[in-house]
Amino acid sequence: MKAFGYAARSADSPLTPFALERRAPRAEDVAIDILFCGVCHSDIHTARNEWGGGTQYPCVPGHEIIGRVSAVGGDVTKFKVGDLVGVGCLVDSCRRCRSCDDGLEQYCDHGFTLTYGSEDKVGGTPHQTTLGGYSDKITVAERFVLRIPDTLDPAAAAPLLCAGITTYSPLKRWKVGPGQKVGVIGLGGLGHMGVKFAHAMGAHVVMITTSPEKGRDARKLGADEVLISKDAEAMKSAASSFDFLLNTIPVGHDTDPYMNLLKRDGTMVIVGAVEKLTNVSGVPFIIRRRSMAGSLIGGLPETQEMLDFCGAHAIVCDIETIAMEEINKAYDRTVEGDVKYRFVIDMATLGRPAAVAP
Repeated sequence: MKAFGYAARSADSPLTPFALERRAPRAEDVAIDILFCGVCHSDIHTARNEWGGGTQYPCVPGHEIIGRVSAVGGDVTKFKVGDLVGVGCLVDSCRRCRSCDDGLEQYCDHGFTLTYGSEDKVGGTPHQTTLGGYSDKITVAERFVLRIPDTLDPAAAAPLLCAGITTYSPLKRWKVGPGQKVGVIGLGGLGHMGVKFAHAMGAHVVMITTSPEKGRDARKLGADEVLISKDAEAMKSAASSFDFLLNTIPVGHDTDPYMNLLKRDGTMVIVGAVEKLTNVSGVPFIIRRRSMAGSLIGGLPETQEMLDFCGAHAIVCDIETIAMEEINKAYDRTVEGDVKYRFVIDMATLGRPAAVAP
């Protein structure tokens, strides 16, 4: 199927119009007309080859996809034409290992297939790598398609498929709930969702930030308190008082000041930093039997659970909707921190030039 989108053709080139193809639906496939696609900072890192992983070009980013089903294969049972659906960070996995059997495809023992930038193991396109949601259509196996509650704004639901599940999964895994004091470190695309989820789960939520201004925003999102991490006296007073910390800081940093906030047997989960942590000392762990862990998105069952939770609690992301032609400016603004808290592309603005080079 012929499709159209925007692609980066090199690490230092802007995203520009791009003609592509999607496979015709197989028996287990769902074809989707894309309505909205969120802009994740991972899109920028990948398009600009900033993670040193050897981005394959042309690169069509986008893994926060909302659309409507346009066709289904003969074996599809969960979806029908017209359904509002989503596609997140994964479009396939081995489907046979222990992690996949447990519905934890994000930890697939044999390697998952990312929505963009992975080896295209199915084929049906002229490209060797998967191409993402900055486009007008996509074809995905039924197992990796999610149902979007009709009660949610589809544009604001798009970032739930990455930022949402990235924060929901550890909060559920560590059983955050009433009677617990939970700190969310950093207020951005991830942090603002952490505040919303922890609040909806019944916890006492503290936004931990370097910025008083962000603290005021956090209260509007559901935070009960604000702790300014640059305030040494405030940090000292809060020592050993938190049951759980969700750390969304996206760069390497010293974890000791935050570990000291945990009670005995408390846990801090890292979901933001993919760089080396600048300092990790053993003492904060040992003296209170504290733990530090990491977490990566969620499997398909948990992601559907998260979406249903959002539907029940009217939770969506705070977004700024943009036209497709604004994507390069949006990338620069994201890097500068000039967005509250996620950009979402309205694919109705995509257009289709008469001739576009592949």
